[in-house]
Order: sequence, then C-alpha cells, then structure tokens
Amino acid sequence: MSAVKGKGRRDVSSYCDWMSQLPPELHNTRLFDLVIPGSHDSMSYDLDINSAIVEPDRLKRLSKIYCARKIVRKWATTQEESITKQLDAGVRYFDLRVARKPNDTDPTRLFFCHGLCTQTDVETVLRVINDWAERHPKEILILALSGFKGFDKNKEHLHVSLINFIKTLFGPKLFHKKDIPTLKSCWDQGRNVIVSYDYPASQHPEIWSRILYYYGNSMDTTKVESKLRQELEKGKPYGFFVCGLNLTLPGDARILKYILRLCDNFPNVIHRSLPRLLQWVKKQTIKTPLNIVASDVVTHDGFVSTIVKLNISKHMKR
Repeated sequence: MSAVKGKGRRDVSSYCDWMSQLPPELHNTRLFDLVIPGSHDSMSYDLDINSAIVEPDRLKRLSKIYCARKIVRKWATTQEESITKQLDAGVRYFDLRVARKPNDTDPTRLFFCHGLCTQTDVETVLRVINDWAERHPKEILILALSGFKGFDKNKEHLHVSLINFIKTLFGPKLFHKKDIPTLKSCWDQGRNVIVSYDYPASQHPEIWSRILYYYGNSMDTTKVESKLRQELEKGKPYGFFVCGLNLTLPGDARILKYILRLCDNFPNVIHRSLPRLLQWVKKQTIKTPLNIVASDVVTHDGFVSTIVKLNISKHMKR
C-alpha cells in the first residue's frame, strides 16, 4: 500500500500498523476524535450456507429451501476478506453480530450472523483477534458485540458466559470504560482492546456500553449521504460514534429489485457505490467531526487509506 506522505512528519508506510505511525502530536488525542476505519457486519464473509435463516423474521420459514439460503447469503455478504486480512489492511473497528444456532447441541456455543450464521464460532474468532492484538500492541482494536439472536432461552446465562470468556481471553489488554482512551494512554497501560456490548453490563468495568451507529437505511447513496449529514449536523456525541457508509436493502417488496438480479450480488453493489461515498466523507469531515467510519468491502477501493489520511489532513490544518 502507498504511504501517507507529508512534509515534516513521519510517513505511514504500512496500514497494518498505522496507529503507531501517526504523528506524535496525535498521540494524546482522544480516540473519540481520531478518524478510525471500521467494517460493517465484519464476519459476513464466513456465512454458512447450511445455517438456518436467522433474520429477517419473515424469511425464517424458508430455511429448509437451499435456494432461499443461497440468495440470503449472496445479499448478506458485506465483507469479502477474513478478519485477519481486515486487521492487516488497517481496520480497527469491528461490527460483530452474535447469535446462537437453533438446535445446537452445545448450550453455550455462539456464532456470528447476518441473515445466516457463520461457519466459525465466536470463541475461535475472538482468539484470532486476541493473537493479532498480541503481535500489534500499539494498534487499538474496538470490538462492538450486538444482536444476540437466539438468546431467548437462558439469556442471562449466555451473556454471563460470553462476557466471562471475553474478560478471560483479553484480560489485561482490555481498556476500562472509566478512562479516556488516547493512543498514549492505551500504550502506557499496555491495553489495546476496547469491547462494547449491546446488553447491560455495567458491573463490568472492562465492558463498554453500545456505541452509537448512524447509517442511511437505503440503497441510494444520495439518501445515505443526506441521512448521515442530518445526524452529524446535530452535533458531536460524547464518546465513540460510527458513521456507517453501508447500504441497506429494503425491508419490503422493493427488495425483489435487487435479489432477483441473477448476475449481481451485494459486494458488487458496494464496489459501484463506495468511491462516491468516500468522496462524500472527505468533504463531510471538513464540515462536521467524524470518529469511526464503517463500510462494507473494507479491504477494497482505498477505503482504509482514505479514512486514515483524514487524521493527517486534519492535523495539518491545525
């Protein structure tokens, strides 16, 4: 990948370790004020064609039909590369939707989901992330866990089990929610993992509450831009917040316009729209503060480099 170049400062020569290469003047900036690349539905590259349909509810009854599952996977796959490749590419925020597979014989085994469940279970993926964090101690990772589909039975037990696994696995890497995270404070404490959890967990100082996520709820890039602009112009919220560039399929019969395209799929749609959305981001960051910017197909179309460079351009204008 090309370096982020600029007069009078060290270049970012590798997006695999871009946080450690930011100018020293940004090391005391709150992470809430940096612009951080993130992936939307980060595990959707791993969807299991043999999984029951877990969302949307109206399609669950079609789970036994292979063609229905195939269409769901085709239009629910928002990422094309593995979690490790996303990390290596420079992605630092991960949108992780958790679910329990119906009729799983293991009472606490969990998976990720987006339409279908993933092939790989939650514990395996989190171990991969933990290993990567060990090798890159200056790169701060933000893991946003939400969804919790299929938690209806033994809900509290499943949440306790998952939170305890997270705390045990990441241990001293977890940055506590009472502190204000900057690159320097994370480095000084040796903590480079932040976990947000969309379920009450206030008794756990290592677990952050849900991160606000703005998105356009449309397949029309003009409408997405307009909706995001409206939200951002209301003022900067306190703490982390996400500006989601992801497109969203309609929740009614209009969805047929997309899913009946035999030679198309969701990643192709994103490849056609993302360059325009990235141009919008570059203009918008001049007008309103941005924090985490999340997208689909994050390893393509210069997404990471565009977002990381916004930190440099903001710094140079000070």
